[in-house]
Amino acid sequence: MKKMKYNQALEELEQIVTEIENEEISVDDLAEKVERASKLIEACKGILSKTEAEVEKILKGMEGEE
Repeated sequence: MKKMKYNQALEELEQIVTEIENEEISVDDLAEKVERASKLIEACKGILSKTEAEVEKILKGMEGEE
């Protein structure tokens, strides 16, 4: 998956969920949409983990400055 921003991935994921809930996706396309949703969820998890690690590093650095 190319470099995607968290908000972009979340927006696309929400769109897929809405389509599924509203039964706008044909049975033929359902597996493809679920697979895409799975990839988007993994991308969001990765972005969140990376951001959490960066924030922790910054906060530890600030503690050392006191």
